Amino acid sequence: MNHWLLENEPLFRLGVFGALLVVMMAWELGRPMLPLREGRGLRWLSNFSLVVLGTIAVRLVAPIGAVAAAQHAAREEIGLLNMLDLPPSGQIVAAMIALDLVIYVQHWVFHRIPLLWRLHKVHHADRDYDVSTALRFHPVEILISLAIKLGAVYALGAPPTAVLLFEVILNGAAMFNHGNVTLGARLDGIVRLLIVTPDMHRVHHSVRRDETNSNYGFNLPWWDRMFGTYKAVSEDGPRDLTIGLPEYQAKPTRLWRLLTLPFRNDAV
Repeated sequence: MNHWLLENEPLFRLGVFGALLVVMMAWELGRPMLPLREGRGLRWLSNFSLVVLGTIAVRLVAPIGAVAAAQHAAREEIGLLNMLDLPPSGQIVAAMIALDLVIYVQHWVFHRIPLLWRLHKVHHADRDYDVSTALRFHPVEILISLAIKLGAVYALGAPPTAVLLFEVILNGAAMFNHGNVTLGARLDGIVRLLIVTPDMHRVHHSVRRDETNSNYGFNLPWWDRMFGTYKAVSEDGPRDLTIGLPEYQAKPTRLWRLLTLPFRNDAV
């Protein structure tokens, strides 16, 4: 199974991504949590264009992907897990949990360092909240994130299968928890003990700054509880919170303005 996943990595990634995207779009269209202020149309075009440009940037700039880095680390026995006597399944689980912690810390850092926050604001400037928001990252942020991930993969000596599964699960979790949907209070309270839910992560996209600086987890919800950044609900309530940033509430989303946003001082 592991060999099949690695040999068919592009097909596996695309298949899971496409299937989850269709499921989330259908769920949002059938039972949306919040009305969209800007709607889809131009906004979806801009958000999906960003992920295309980010993918192109990675292909042009990055000499190696995360899975290839893991394969190189395994061959050369680089990294912590290659020095420990753990069974393969234990290495995979340990690597996936450690990588998720890295993503949590990275997200926290992008909110705390002004230069990185300027890039990350592209994600938070979305005035609506749906599955397309999960794809809305500036290409430069995507490149920086890849560099951090590569460093983590080499430091950990993460198994290639763990890296592939982690990336696929992380992307799927991001599409799920950015969905304009709700599980309902009772089910959400159970599910968010295991994975970040839409109602939990939506608080992170609140216009309130203290709420924007909470709930940094993309996949596992444990880190926010452990490090004191967890906020259960918005002060405005789950259906009345305002999405976005105060300075980016006026104009609709356009791709060129998103690409230049980190380098300007005016609002979108």
